[in-house]
Amino acid sequence: MNKLYLALVLTVEVVAIVLLSYVAPGLLVLLLVPIPPLTLVAALLLRHILRNPVYGARRLSPEAIVKSRERESPAETPEELSRRIVERADEIHHTLLASPSEIQIEMCALGYRACVNDMITLTHLVNEEVPSVGPIRRFKLRTACQRATDSLSGAKEAMPPGALRATREQRQ
Repeated sequence: MNKLYLALVLTVEVVAIVLLSYVAPGLLVLLLVPIPPLTLVAALLLRHILRNPVYGARRLSPEAIVKSRERESPAETPEELSRRIVERADEIHHTLLASPSEIQIEMCALGYRACVNDMITLTHLVNEEVPSVGPIRRFKLRTACQRATDSLSGAKEAMPPGALRATREQRQ
């Protein structure tokens, strides 16, 4: 859409300069000739600035992160949800083993709580699906649930004492 606007503005500028050259030939037209290239340069600079990751990081807010997470489609299968839990729990575990700062510990605690909430969802999904499936699918569901549980327990063991009790904001 921005390319369309840029093309439209450049076209209007060129047409205005051509019409002005027929109506009033002279010095005024020579002063207006650099306007289309300057418009193009300004548009390219603006595009470069807006696509810069630093600019995007300044515009990033917790609300934007939450909204993008809400837009994500929920996990279609218990296996996918289990895989996500395992991945996040393992990342939390590795972060906590590398002498984290207080903020990293709080972020890991928040991530752990999100994993626990997903684990509750996973358990409900598995319990709903188990009665109506065959033995092989039941085994796969239980394995996925067990894998997520093991990974979560590993992340919890790596948590420093008291990290899950309250965040800094709740203590104040």
